[in-house]
Amino acid sequence: MAIGTGKRVKLPSGRAPVIAAIDIGTTKVTCLVAQVEDESANPEIRVLGIGHQASRGVRAGTIADMDAAEDVVRACVEHAEEMAGTTVISAMVNISSASARSRIIREEVNLHHGEVNDGDVRRVLRDAHSRVQAGNRQTLHTIPIGFSVDGSKGIRDPRGMLGDKLSIRLNEICVDPSPLRNIGVCVERCHIEPEGPIFSAYASSLGALVEDELELGVTLIELGGGTTSVASFFEGRMIFAKSFPVGGNHVTQDIARGLSTPMVHAERMKVLFGSTMASPHDDREMIDVPPIGEEQHRAANHVPRSILVGIVKPRIEETFEFIREELANSGVERVAGHRIVLTGGASQLNGLREYAGRYFDAHVRIGRPRGLKGLPEAATGPAFSTAGGLLAYGFRAPEEDMGAAPGRLATFMGLFGLGRGTGRSAA
Repeated sequence: MAIGTGKRVKLPSGRAPVIAAIDIGTTKVTCLVAQVEDESANPEIRVLGIGHQASRGVRAGTIADMDAAEDVVRACVEHAEEMAGTTVISAMVNISSASARSRIIREEVNLHHGEVNDGDVRRVLRDAHSRVQAGNRQTLHTIPIGFSVDGSKGIRDPRGMLGDKLSIRLNEICVDPSPLRNIGVCVERCHIEPEGPIFSAYASSLGALVEDELELGVTLIELGGGTTSVASFFEGRMIFAKSFPVGGNHVTQDIARGLSTPMVHAERMKVLFGSTMASPHDDREMIDVPPIGEEQHRAANHVPRSILVGIVKPRIEETFEFIREELANSGVERVAGHRIVLTGGASQLNGLREYAGRYFDAHVRIGRPRGLKGLPEAATGPAFSTAGGLLAYGFRAPEEDMGAAPGRLATFMGLFGLGRGTGRSAA
């Protein structure tokens, strides 16, 4: 089984292109079907159909029960198809496995003529791309960070510059192959060709971030049910990515264990009363806690809200500590750590935005899907940022992303005008 590199659903001539996106998460599966209404430089995307329901058979972003996961994906797609009045043939698919991480690839070539020309750019790109997919991991994205000439960094197009050495830095996002294969098999069993796949935080970034954030530097933190994914951007490029095997479900489990209550009640308490920020009234506000195995509501225990806050806060603090350490160790904290965008279903926890602002000493906002017309009000929250971003990727697949396929190198080289009759030497 091979997952494709992304393409639109083909329709008869005269029909606007339609694409589908399937967000397979630990707590929720979503399918969106959309159409481009205006194929100009700034196309408008209208959602035609949506299907979403509680996830089954998915744990920490990976398939744990193939049959259960297939049933949920199939049901979501069928509901979206019915609303859209079309059949989904292929769909953009995300991957949120905790094994996802990025590494920087650096490559340098000597300049034979003293001036950078098209041939030099081709050489350094080919040499850098030959180092992609080393080892036993699968590459999701290969994104250029920038060129440098004799150590001068931050160059987007080096052609015509004088020097002795040309260098390039690429950000390769890779993942363990097993979760990737299983996601692909699950979608294929629903008779849909999986396209992509797209790293979840990258998709959420495309769906929730604005241009100024991407240029000035920002870190998006996607808090899902079973994983937390991070993507950092600077000067319009993704410079860091990482996933962690912790999410909103772990907070729920902490509550269930700490208060000896069923998971369903623990989730309800987290949503209604959970918070990362203590208040003076927490000790006086009492919460009903139905114990495990007791069917009578009158048998519920009563605990102050302060105990619940004391359970929730340490898990969030631990998660943020993981992120802060990785940002610091990778060196991106200085350029992308002063603006934080929280998204994903678990980002809706009470007080989380304020707590994140204090913890990271950064400006923090909640990210929601942007630029989608016709999206139902119930699907405009941060839990749907990934699905919206998958549509954005499908319609406007970033040219700078070479993906995992060597054939994408030609597309990437087009970003610099190579092979388009620019009149420059191709020696």
